[in-house]
Amino acid sequence: MQLDYFSVMAARSAASPARWRKPFLRWLDGIEAGWAIPALITAFAAIWLLFLSIAYLSGDLHADALETWSVGRQFAWGNAKHPPLMGWAAYGWTQVFPLTDWSFQLLAMTNAAVALWAVDLISRRFVRGDSRAVVLLLLMLLPAYQFHAQRFNANTVLLAVWPLATYCFLRSYESRAAGWAAAAGAFAALAMLGKYYSVFLIGSFVLAAIVHPQRAAYFRSCAPWVSALTGLIVLGPHIHWLATSGATPFAYALQVHGGIPLGQSFLEAGAFLLGLAATLALPALAWVLSAQFRLKHFPADFRAMSPGLVLLFWIFVGTVVLPAIVAVAVGTDMPSLWALQGLFLPAILIVCGASFTLERLYVVNLAVMVAGIAVVAVVVAAPVHAYYRNNINPNDRSYYRLAAIELTQRWRAISDRPMPAISGDDGLAFATAFYSPDHPFYRRPFEYQYTWGMPRVTTLEKGWAAMCFANNETCRVWMDKVTAIAPEFTRLDFDVTPHLWGRAGKPASLIALMVRPQGDKADAVRNPASDGAVDFSSSRRQVLP
Repeated sequence: MQLDYFSVMAARSAASPARWRKPFLRWLDGIEAGWAIPALITAFAAIWLLFLSIAYLSGDLHADALETWSVGRQFAWGNAKHPPLMGWAAYGWTQVFPLTDWSFQLLAMTNAAVALWAVDLISRRFVRGDSRAVVLLLLMLLPAYQFHAQRFNANTVLLAVWPLATYCFLRSYESRAAGWAAAAGAFAALAMLGKYYSVFLIGSFVLAAIVHPQRAAYFRSCAPWVSALTGLIVLGPHIHWLATSGATPFAYALQVHGGIPLGQSFLEAGAFLLGLAATLALPALAWVLSAQFRLKHFPADFRAMSPGLVLLFWIFVGTVVLPAIVAVAVGTDMPSLWALQGLFLPAILIVCGASFTLERLYVVNLAVMVAGIAVVAVVVAAPVHAYYRNNINPNDRSYYRLAAIELTQRWRAISDRPMPAISGDDGLAFATAFYSPDHPFYRRPFEYQYTWGMPRVTTLEKGWAAMCFANNETCRVWMDKVTAIAPEFTRLDFDVTPHLWGRAGKPASLIALMVRPQGDKADAVRNPASDGAVDFSSSRRQVLP
């Protein structure tokens, strides 16, 4: 009876669709014509770019995105905190696009769009038509491709790299061709250059290759060895950098994430798995409501999966199980946020492994759900978020640009040279490097991010500034220590107030320390808040309001 009811309802909709459904049906007809999937991905990126633009009208870029730009300002094969891929991407992007918020928001959503395109490359190996759209629509219900993606950093740069590496590995395993094998090795190495967490993806490739029924044919071919050699060649310069730099990223990772007792590490592993399950809850619910009674076929469908899907299944198992095992074995935390770039795999497995194709009634319903969430987010959630962050509960991002501009003006009152270096609170320092017209370089070594080390004397001699929020007592104490070694400094306090739609938000108090370059010919400073001059010849310590 249940089968007849849903079948009849779907048949009636197909025979005489409602007028509002017809544009969606024409869109579905265009999938195999080649335009519908690009249109879907482009529309997704565009509407969530609009969301970011509205939601952060009185807020600035996330500190992670600002850090990414600072890391990429100078080409290097590594840095003390993360591998270099995120910096390379930001550097290349800013060679074409301007240094603005919308530019980096566009970078974030372009990265998400490439990720979804790469997922579709995998899906079309197994399904055609509407099912390709269903995979992407389910993924668009995840927070990974819009909210998580806006923080363009070492994690989100993997959103596109992981599915590309997986696609090349799948093609390599199926064809055992040297070209695909080399591509798989190169993209796997590129993933490692994004974040060392990608070792779990490579480990999952190895696991899948070993347990797959066709393992003998694969390992008798040249494919695995070509992949390994290509990967080592691509990683070679970074490995050399690690060997000559003392492997500082590993020391950083152990300092920040290691040293967890055994009992707590079990809890971390459990939280990792529960976090992934919670993240998948909404697309899983959408699939259950769409598939309905046909879910009873899941066991049979699982046993009948094609060899390619079996390979992807074991890759998914590895990306979930291996991090949990390592968290317990090594004694480290393992945030589920780090694994979001691998959640495209269950969507592909469930949709492409099903023995049925969803009727268009349910595909259109799913598309309407995705579109409805996006429209509500732009029309309602984005302006509410902007108002909330400006007037009710602002966070640090509400003050980044304002603080950077104000500090730059104060600097120009004491020196005739551009501000060369910035330290202090990391978010404020990265923001000053990005938003200040002087674009000073971030000069707080990553090795000291959690120890508040002193700047080098040579750094101070070349000119240096630091800034903190006034309520950050640790930063205030650190500034006091810096004044003991600074040859000449200016310390000041000031407030900045964000505005949204002509309405003033909550102000924030900041403190700053400025050390002008030695040999600077400017012999006097003007206080921007008054008409009086401050003469450095009278004292080495000046406090400006």
